[in-house]
Amino acid sequence: MDHQIYTFGVDVGSSIIKAVLMSYSDTPVIIDKETEKIRKRNPELLSNQLIDHLLKKNNLNYSDITYLATTGEGEMLQRKRGHFYSMTTHAKGGVFLNPGSLTVIDMGALYVRAIKINEFGRVLDYKMTGQCASGSGQFIENISRYLGLAIEDVGETSLKSVTPETPSGICSVLAETDVINMVSRGISTPDIMKGIHLSIANKIVKLLSSLNAKSPVALTGGMAMNIGMIQAVKELVEESKLDLEIRAHEDSIYAGAIGAAIWGGFRHYKLMNEKVSELK
Repeated sequence: MDHQIYTFGVDVGSSIIKAVLMSYSDTPVIIDKETEKIRKRNPELLSNQLIDHLLKKNNLNYSDITYLATTGEGEMLQRKRGHFYSMTTHAKGGVFLNPGSLTVIDMGALYVRAIKINEFGRVLDYKMTGQCASGSGQFIENISRYLGLAIEDVGETSLKSVTPETPSGICSVLAETDVINMVSRGISTPDIMKGIHLSIANKIVKLLSSLNAKSPVALTGGMAMNIGMIQAVKELVEESKLDLEIRAHEDSIYAGAIGAAIWGGFRHYKLMNEKVSELK
C-alpha cells in the first residue's frame, strides 16, 4: 500500500446514525466521528448532512473520499460505493477498538448478537437474540422514558441499586408490565434499572455460553456505552464462572461505522489489484 486514502463509514441504526472518517493505510486511523439521533426524521437526508458536515469540518470534498461504505440500514444512501452486513462491520470495528478480541457482542437497539471472530476480525460463528425479546437497547430506552429518566443517566442510576428486581424477561410487553407493577409496589428506580440490566446481561451470558465464546470479549453498539450494562455483564460472567475478559471501548457505538470504513478500504485495494492483474 503506497499512499494514504480516505474512507468513510456510515452506520444507520434504528434511532442513531454513526459516521466515521478514516485515513486508510497499513494502519487505519480515525480522523473524525459523529453521531446524530434520527428522531423521526429522514435517515438518508440526515446521513448525507452528517457526511457533508464531517467533510467540511476536515477541509475535504466528497471527491477526496476513495470509498464511502454503509452498514446497518444505510443501503438507502445513494452516495455509497458499497454496503456491508452489520455483523461483519461490528466484528471488524470491535477488534479495531479492542485489539486481540476473539468475540464481539453487538448490543444494538433491536437485538443482541454474539460473534466469534479470528484475530483479523473475520466472522467464524454467531448467536443472537430474537428481535421481539426484551434484551435490547430499545427496551431500556422505553423503560427509562416511562420512569422519567434521561437515557444518558440510565447506567449511573443502575449502579446505585441496593436490591435489584428483575422483570420476567419473556418478552418486552410482559417485562414492561412487570416494571409498571414494580413502580406501583414502590421499587426504586435504581433497583428497577439494575434488574433490567441484569435481565439483558443474562441473555448475553447465555449467548456467550452457547457460542463457546473465546476471550477477550469486546462489547460494541449503543448499549456498550452504558456503564450499568457493562457492569451487569461482568457480574453475570463472573457468577457463571465463564473465563472471559469483558472489554468496552469509549467509542464502542462507532464500531459498525469503523468496520464499514475499514472494509471499504480493503475492498478498494482488492478491486485495484484485480484490475492490475487483468491488465497484465
